[in-house]
Amino acid sequence: MSDRFRHWFDYERDAHAKVLASLETVPEERRSDPDFRRALTIFGHVMAARRAWLGRLGTAPLFKGQLFPAEVELSQLKDDCREVEALWTEAYALLDDSALDRVVEYQSFDGNRFRNSVEEILTQLFGHSWYHRGQIAMLVRASGGQPAMTDLIYWCREPLT
Repeated sequence: MSDRFRHWFDYERDAHAKVLASLETVPEERRSDPDFRRALTIFGHVMAARRAWLGRLGTAPLFKGQLFPAEVELSQLKDDCREVEALWTEAYALLDDSALDRVVEYQSFDGNRFRNSVEEILTQLFGHSWYHRGQIAMLVRASGGQPAMTDLIYWCREPLT
C-alpha cells in the first residue's frame, strides 16, 4: 500500500508541474484578472495544505502560514511547490505499510482536535489536490489560458502497439 501512495505522489508531482505550466499560458494582460488570481490562490492553498499535513505528521515544523494565501505570485508558487515536494519526497522515503496504520492526533485550523490514520490523511491529500486542480483548470480557461490535462488515467495508461 505504501508503494501505491508513492506512485500517486509521482503522479501528483507531474500533475502539479503541468498545472504550473498551464498558469504560464495565461496571457500577461489577463494575469491581474480575478479568475487568474483565484487560480494562484487555490494552488497556493494546495501547497499550504500539503505543508500543514507535514507538520501534523511530525515530519516538518508546524505550519504557521495562511491556508489560502493572498497576493501570491506564480514564481513564488513554483518555489513553494519545489520545497513542499522535496519535503514530501523525504517523508515518502520513510513510509512503509505499518506507518499507514499509525494514528495522528492534530489540531485543525478552527482549533478543534481530531485523529486520523496516516492512510486516511494521505488519501485525503490526493483527493484534495485532484479537486482543486479541476478548479484551477476552469479558472485557467476562463483567463484565456490552456488548462492542464492532469487525469490520472492519462498519466499511467500504457499504449498498445
